[in-house]
Amino acid sequence: MASQNLDYNPDYAVPPGWVLAERLGAYSISHAEFARRCGRSPKLISEIISGKAPVEPKTALEFERVLGVDAGIWLGIEANYRLHLAREAESRKAEESAEWAKGFPIAELRRRGLISPTGGDSERVSALLSFFGVGSVEAWNARQERLAVAFRHSPSFSSDEKALATWLRIGEFEAEQRECQEYNQAQFRRALVEIRALTATPFNSALRRAQQLCLESGVVLAVIKPLPKTALSGATRWMTPRKALIQLSARHKTDDQLWFSFFHEAAHVLLDSKKDIFVHDSNGKVTPADQRANEWAANFLVPGSAWESFVRSGLLSEARVRAFAREQAIAPGIVVGRLQHENKLPWKSRLARLKKKLMWSSDSG
Repeated sequence: MASQNLDYNPDYAVPPGWVLAERLGAYSISHAEFARRCGRSPKLISEIISGKAPVEPKTALEFERVLGVDAGIWLGIEANYRLHLAREAESRKAEESAEWAKGFPIAELRRRGLISPTGGDSERVSALLSFFGVGSVEAWNARQERLAVAFRHSPSFSSDEKALATWLRIGEFEAEQRECQEYNQAQFRRALVEIRALTATPFNSALRRAQQLCLESGVVLAVIKPLPKTALSGATRWMTPRKALIQLSARHKTDDQLWFSFFHEAAHVLLDSKKDIFVHDSNGKVTPADQRANEWAANFLVPGSAWESFVRSGLLSEARVRAFAREQAIAPGIVVGRLQHENKLPWKSRLARLKKKLMWSSDSG
């Protein structure tokens, strides 16, 4: 069949099989006959026509000899078609990724300087993936599935999943930047005794000293401002078998809540598996592990016998609360907070003023 000069410059992509089927129809050549002329199987020709199989260079040369259409044209049609399919797939993926990105507190991450200002959907997606240290949305989903296994001892969360994941990731950054000694349980227990006494001292210096003591014991203590849609007090997990992370939110902005949350999370470090992640969701169901941590923290701060004697006295004046706090060498706010938690003191009691108010530096104006 004589060779023909045909230019093909489409403004849209069509499968090469469509062009092939049209050519064969124009020349009244059956698919089976065409396969024989090309020295190919009828199955391959059928798959090319249906778009299941690509036109490869050798096949394009055979098509050129039989139909007189230059092999470069066949390959051009094939390349345009495959590129078109790839672009469609990327477009669908971008739309799905943009929908995924909508659930994250992007504006808050920008305010905290954790991601750079972004423009379109693709930039936002890219910035979030970089923030989480993953290469794709699929990888992020896989990471969340792995974390879900470690969350098995935590309650059902009232916090938003993506906001919680973001808050935990900020804690990871903090832990990665802090150098600390290898975890030593005996040293950590000694540190907790000293930190207990620090609760009665000025808060800012006490917190800095507590963080240093924890680092010397193999534990990173990070206080991370809560994000919108999170209702949590703290979290505990092991970054490596020799490095633990205690992450606090200071959500209630009082010293008693923060210190109790710290000792609650410290109990998870001491008592629970290194394979698990413990998140104390303020509105969630109390699990057996949380109940155990609550009891440990309460008894560590105030031994049970001393607490029972104090409560039985019925003397809940400010002077008595302060005196008892001095006897125990702890902050008086911790005493008030426990009385309130056990419903022995109204939440709006005048003694609540003994609890120190905390403020984030960004809140001070």
